[in-house]
Amino acid sequence: MSLYSGRTALVTGASKGIGKALSRELAARGAHLVLVARSADALGRLAEELRETHGVRAEVVAADLAAPDGPSEVVAALRMRGTEVDLLVNNAGTGAVGPFFAQSFDRDRGSVDLNVTALMALTHGIGSRMLERGHGGIVNIASSAAFQPLPYQAGYAATKAFVLSFTEAVAEELRGSGVRVMGSYPGATDTGFFDGTAATMSPKAVSPHRVAARTLDDFARGRTASFPGRASDRVLTFLPRLLPRSTAVRIAGGVNRRFRHDAV
Repeated sequence: MSLYSGRTALVTGASKGIGKALSRELAARGAHLVLVARSADALGRLAEELRETHGVRAEVVAADLAAPDGPSEVVAALRMRGTEVDLLVNNAGTGAVGPFFAQSFDRDRGSVDLNVTALMALTHGIGSRMLERGHGGIVNIASSAAFQPLPYQAGYAATKAFVLSFTEAVAEELRGSGVRVMGSYPGATDTGFFDGTAATMSPKAVSPHRVAARTLDDFARGRTASFPGRASDRVLTFLPRLLPRSTAVRIAGGVNRRFRHDAV
C-alpha cells in the first residue's frame, strides 16, 4: 500500500480489460490516476467510479496512442496540467489473430504502432522526467507470448518479444538511478481479445483482476519480471529455451490450431 498511496499512476488502455483492472487496483491502493485510452466516455465513467469509491484524483486523457502524434499529445497534456507521473503502466495493446497472409497488413502494422512505438515513446517522454527527478517506476505489460514465436499470432508475439527485450535492457540501464522498470508477462487472460473472431480463449484463462493485483504486488516487491497468471504460464516460457526453436514453433502452432486461430 505505501508504495502506491498518494502516488500518481498513468495507465494506458485503461478503458477495459487488464487496464481497467489495473486502474481499479491502483486506486484501491491509494494511487491517483491518469487514465489514457481512445474512449473519453468510458474513461470518464471509470474516473468518476474511482473518485467516488476510493477518494482519489482521476484525470482523463483521451488519445489514440497508435496515431503518430498520440503519445506526444499525452506528454503535452501532462505538461500543460502540471501533472507529474510517478508510475507509468504501459498496458495498451492489440494483436491480429489468424494467418498472416489472410488478413490486411494494416492490422499488424497497428499492433506495431501501439505495442511497440507508442510504448517506447511514452517510456521516453515520461521516463525522462522521472530520471530527472531521480525516482519513478515503469511497468510494461507484455505477454507470455513474448518468449516464443506464435503462428497465427505472428505479429502480436513479435511485438511482445520486442517489449521483453526492450524492458530488460532499459531496466539494466536504469539500475541504481531511482527509476525501476518491470515487465509483466501474463498468459491467457479473460478479456475481449478474441471478440468478433472465430478464435476461442483458453478455458483456463485467469481474470484481469488477478493479473492486475499480482503485477502490482510483484512491482512492490522490487522484481524486474512478473508472471501474474497461472504457474504453468511461467513454466511454459522455459520450454522454448530448452527445445530447438523449430520444435517450439511447431508446438505453438499446434496449440493455436486447437483454439482455431488458423480459421480466423
